[in-house]
Amino acid sequence: MNLMWITYSPDLIHWGESRVLMFFSPGAWSSFKIGASTPPIKTERGWLVFFHGVRSAGGGLIYRVGAMLLNLEEPSIIEAYTPYYIFGPNEIYERIGDVPNVVFPCGIVLEENRELKIYYGAADTCIALATAHLDEILENCKKIPREYRRP
Repeated sequence: MNLMWITYSPDLIHWGESRVLMFFSPGAWSSFKIGASTPPIKTERGWLVFFHGVRSAGGGLIYRVGAMLLNLEEPSIIEAYTPYYIFGPNEIYERIGDVPNVVFPCGIVLEENRELKIYYGAADTCIALATAHLDEILENCKKIPREYRRP
């Protein structure tokens, strides 16, 4: 089963209160495993977090990227997520390298004009930059029905 955990720290040294954050696979594109990728960014709709989803295919694993919005007051609650991946390996430098077919976000910057700069590993060989407008990502995050949320 795919599990993504959240844990808390008062000082970034001592950690605890760990609990499962995401206990389902948001789609077939991430049916093998999931995991958080970037530090959260505070938005008007919640904490925006990019995550990786991995699918096992005949030619090997494929790492793709999705996004989710966590509740501003209680970040262990997922309010919305992208039901489909928002980007995956297409370019030659993403498809061929030490580990082929990998895009893996590592860092993110939100510019004043609401443009996101997403720094990501490509095929575990180089670092690349993707850009997107924050509003476009937020629009693609669909609200999770109550029956699929943790109590």
